[in-house]
Order: sequence, then C-alpha cells, then structure tokens
Amino acid sequence: VEDITSGFVNSRNTVYHLQPGDQLYISVNSVDQKTSRLFQTDFPNPMTATYQELNSFRVEEDGYINFSFIDKVYVKGRTVKEVNDLLQKTVNEYFKEATVVVKLVFYRVSVLGEVNNPGTFTIENKQINILQAVAQAGGTNNFSNLRKVKLVRQTLEGSELHYLDLTDNGVLQSDYFYLMPNDVVYIEPLNSKSFAFENFPYSLILSTISTAAIILALFK
Repeated sequence: VEDITSGFVNSRNTVYHLQPGDQLYISVNSVDQKTSRLFQTDFPNPMTATYQELNSFRVEEDGYINFSFIDKVYVKGRTVKEVNDLLQKTVNEYFKEATVVVKLVFYRVSVLGEVNNPGTFTIENKQINILQAVAQAGGTNNFSNLRKVKLVRQTLEGSELHYLDLTDNGVLQSDYFYLMPNDVVYIEPLNSKSFAFENFPYSLILSTISTAAIILALFK
C-alpha cells in the first residue's frame, strides 16, 4: 500500500498584544545574589506554575504593571518580547550583568457549544491550537457542525469573529489555527439536531401506544 502524506506549514507567528488582566512573570537574574533578592527573584528550582502565578504582575485596567523600584511600566498593547526588551533596558541603567526574563504566566480559552465538556480552560503551555482546545473540552459530539466553527478573538479595538472549517486540512495553515489568550471557540449544532433520535419523545409515543392498546383490548 502506497504511503501518502501531506505536509502543511504553519509558522506559528501569532503575536499577542498584552491586555488588562494578563499576568506577567518577571525575573531578574544576576550573578550577584543581592541584585536577585532585590527583585525577589531568588526563586526555588524547579519553578512551579503556581509559584509563577503567585509571583506575577497583573496588567491593570490602565495598562500599567507595578514592577519593583522601576515603579509603573506601561505594557498594554505591547508584546511579551517588547516588555522584556523595555525592562532589560531599564535594569541595565542600574545593574550590570543582570538578565530580565518575562513570560505570560498562563492564559484562558473557552470552548463552547457541541462539545462534551464545554467551559473555560487555563492553558499553562506557551501555545495551544484549536484542535487541542477542542480535545481538552472532551471532544465533539454527534451534533457538531465542524464545517462552521466560530472563533471570537479579543483585540485592542474590540472583538473579531472568524469562521473555521475543521474538516478541511487547510485549517492547519490558518492564521487562526493557534489560539490566543481569551479566545472563544463555539461549535454550532447541525441543523438536523432538532430531529435527532436522542431528542425524540420516546416516552410520549410509548405512552400513546400503551393507551391505544388498552382501549382496543376493552372493545374486543
């Protein structure tokens, strides 16, 4: 049997711009232990996700974070790399041989509609694609319309609505294959769901048949 494979390229160039409510883990590492302790980054090893969350900085509604002696830093609309570079430049003015590391602690995505376990899920990995998110929601059920899946994405200007066909292999190359923080995936039901057998009124039909059988028996 001939082995036929298809390759799909996706560069994963999804750039997320920080928004209020995001949590940033920031560490300043230095060979000088006093410098590390000044920034409270003398952390245990291995680092756990819970510890990162407890020692993270929240992006406030005004777009700022309060980071140690640097005071307020405006990060709304910036990428994680841009914030990393900004803090590194600021720290370099005060300390030598100090390295800044900035990470997005976690983010949430929601998967709703015709899945077995709809809800909002916390993603600790750096990236997750739409198929992995659906799997985390328990997978789809028999009434899922995979040809028209809605993806609602928050932006700095508002919300964007995109449609994806999960039955098409081309989705692997889509700019929306990889999810971003606060994305909402909604899988619509098939149009035939209302006529599906699981919604069929079996009890009513059986009751009607039983009643009819009793009436017929009385008149025999």
